[in-house]
Amino acid sequence: MDFMTAFDISASGLSADRTRVNTIAMNLANAKTTRTPQGGPYRRRTVVQVATDVDDPFSVQMRSALDRELKGVRIMGVTQDMRPLKQVYEPGHPDANTDGYVFYPDINVVEEMANLMSAQRNYEANITTAEAIKGMYTKALEIGR
Repeated sequence: MDFMTAFDISASGLSADRTRVNTIAMNLANAKTTRTPQGGPYRRRTVVQVATDVDDPFSVQMRSALDRELKGVRIMGVTQDMRPLKQVYEPGHPDANTDGYVFYPDINVVEEMANLMSAQRNYEANITTAEAIKGMYTKALEIGR
């Protein structure tokens, strides 16, 4: 594996983790949102990620046996979670229905924080990887002098 491929893999992870962190932050910020511009309560969002090749068509032909299965990550999209909404009896709330129930998004703050910590750790690991690659590249240049 060359240095640029390693950087590409790390960069794809950084981009995916940034999207995950932003999506989780949006979920946490809207945990009690009962009215959105689209109508109804906020719906929790999740990030759909897939493994993807990091090679261009030419480099696919030049692969060695050691780096045939190198994959990065790509965001397929951000989807709405279709969990059922939570009903809370609050007859004085402006968004209460005729029975006095308000529909809130089913966002578990503990689950979201655990996901946020996971995404943050992944992001940090990808930064560490990029720094290590940069260090190896610098050492290789020093050897070549």
